[in-house]
Amino acid sequence: MSQLHILLTGATGKFGKVLTKHFMMQGHHVIGLSRSQAKLADLPSQLGIAPSQFNKNFTGIEFDLAQPGGASKICDILELKDIRISHIINNARSIEYLKTEPNGVVSAYNFTQEFVVDVVIPYQLSMSLVENQSEHLKQIIHIGSQYGTVAANINLYDQPQIESAIHYSVAKAALVHLTKEMAIRLASLQIQVNCVSYGGVQGRVSEDFKQRYAALSPIKRMLQEEEIINPIDMLINYPTMSMTGHTLHADGGWSLW
Repeated sequence: MSQLHILLTGATGKFGKVLTKHFMMQGHHVIGLSRSQAKLADLPSQLGIAPSQFNKNFTGIEFDLAQPGGASKICDILELKDIRISHIINNARSIEYLKTEPNGVVSAYNFTQEFVVDVVIPYQLSMSLVENQSEHLKQIIHIGSQYGTVAANINLYDQPQIESAIHYSVAKAALVHLTKEMAIRLASLQIQVNCVSYGGVQGRVSEDFKQRYAALSPIKRMLQEEEIINPIDMLINYPTMSMTGHTLHADGGWSLW
């Protein structure tokens, strides 16, 4: 298997760490973006990989994609580092913008910024790479959510208006359609564009929450961290242009009912 060069946004987050380790262990080169240099520096110890080995297959870049012209600036950095990207995984997110007002209403600022993070930045970053490295770029993968397909189930939450803010779902739904629009525009360049919409992944939630989630899910549990890997691994390691513009539901059947 030839080495791939995978640009991963949100590399130091929950999903990012799982994907970074997986693709590094396969021998691929991960170019990880994070807003925190401290988190990038701590990544080898968190993943249990010796720094000498880690640095062979990982390039960390501290960068805030929300800054003006961020997508173009990243392309400039990649050019300076002589890195040619074959795959993009748009995984970045920010919990800062998920907050609501005490009455559960989302401020215009948070609504707009959540849309920027979930939709605008993935679009701009991807298209900047298409413009600058289209001869190398093979795949674009957006990280979505079950709530981009179905509305939030209010029975899961104690305070639905606050705990499951409406703008997150709206932005993820827009990401699904962005995937379709980009796919038809980039098909002539032989660039695949797909989205993986995940269900809830077990982590820092209460036991009561896990039990409520299990009762509402066809597979009767939350996803495990290792289940993040396979859908993206399939897209990257078994590519086919017959599958583009698709949203792959990795949610344990949540969106079926």
